[in-house]
Amino acid sequence: MIPIRDNVVSRTFPIVNILLVLGNIGVFALELRQPSPQALERFFGNWALIPAVLFNDPWSHGVRVVTSMFLHGGWSHLIGNMMYLWIFGDNVEDRVGHFRYLIFYLIVGVAAGLAQAFLFPSSAVPMVGASGAIAGIMGAYFVLYPGSRVTAIIPIFVFLKFVEIPALVFLGLWFVVQAFQGYGALLHTAAGGALGGGVAWWAHSGGFIAGLVLIFFFRRPRRY
Repeated sequence: MIPIRDNVVSRTFPIVNILLVLGNIGVFALELRQPSPQALERFFGNWALIPAVLFNDPWSHGVRVVTSMFLHGGWSHLIGNMMYLWIFGDNVEDRVGHFRYLIFYLIVGVAAGLAQAFLFPSSAVPMVGASGAIAGIMGAYFVLYPGSRVTAIIPIFVFLKFVEIPALVFLGLWFVVQAFQGYGALLHTAAGGALGGGVAWWAHSGGFIAGLVLIFFFRRPRRY
């Protein structure tokens, strides 16, 4: 399912959410400007989160827990993340306030990155992407707007079907998939597979849970 919009109208202009989207796009533009694959690899090496390095040198590497949130591995990675952030982020910002939303976004993003790193501490695979922070936004949305509905596209062979789904169902299914895939990644590692390679499923699950819990401390009373 690919979400395209929700039915909640924000009452305030989501300036921080827009700036976060533009910031991610701007950093991706820097990636595209790297003159060679080797230069791009060095760029990621300087700013991506690498769990094995983080735990060996947390003081100098700790800032990468934040910088890695603005890096992306390709166009599809960036577009998919920004679509989710655009749909769900404005409403969360509306309920917590602009500055508090920025702090919330960074905290759940850090929590997401650390969740993945703690479960795969020996992984030398660079972690990049805003999906952990966005998962936290989705967890917050799950709490704040349980009665909302999400319009999504379901591909059926060569056809596209538009459906309207309760947000609780859409986000609940999304979380179940992330947790299931994360459990599979743990089993794969326990069986001798690559440490933490591929998608950082536990960053998604960890971010969602962090958002689910922390939003109770960040949200403001609903105005009618």
